[in-house]
Amino acid sequence: MPVLFDEHRETVQPEWIDYNGHMNVAYYFLAFDHATDAFYDAIGCGEHYKAGGNFSTFTLEGHITYDREVLEGDPLRFTTQLLDFDEKRLHYFHVMYHAEEGYEAATNELIAMHVDMDRRRSAPFPPDILQRLAEVKERHGKLAHPDKAGRIIGIRRKSSA
Repeated sequence: MPVLFDEHRETVQPEWIDYNGHMNVAYYFLAFDHATDAFYDAIGCGEHYKAGGNFSTFTLEGHITYDREVLEGDPLRFTTQLLDFDEKRLHYFHVMYHAEEGYEAATNELIAMHVDMDRRRSAPFPPDILQRLAEVKERHGKLAHPDKAGRIIGIRRKSSA
């Protein structure tokens, strides 16, 4: 895997547009989920992984920032950075760009849990995936930590002093 995972591309579909004329918030989740699928395929725990051993991943928490709107037909490009992992969890960060104009449209930070689908409980990743994750983390750990990762939602108030 290159230093930053940069494989997923998508186009804003007509049915994703809301009454404001731009992509509806629900479809940001869908587009980021497609980027997650591509990343999981690359690290070996995607759809084929589940079919082969009945293990999968469940998202535990996710945060999206909406930085600039995208419109019907806009081409999208996604990058993914693995921020951290342990024996059962992944912490990663996607950035959605307008693929032609290059601006950052949105970000998505996620934590996921590896799950034994027979028991529907958390389970350790197998050694081969842990090894892949370690290799990716080593490369991604050399990148700057995304400014928008770890943000807390709230209304910022100016002090009255």
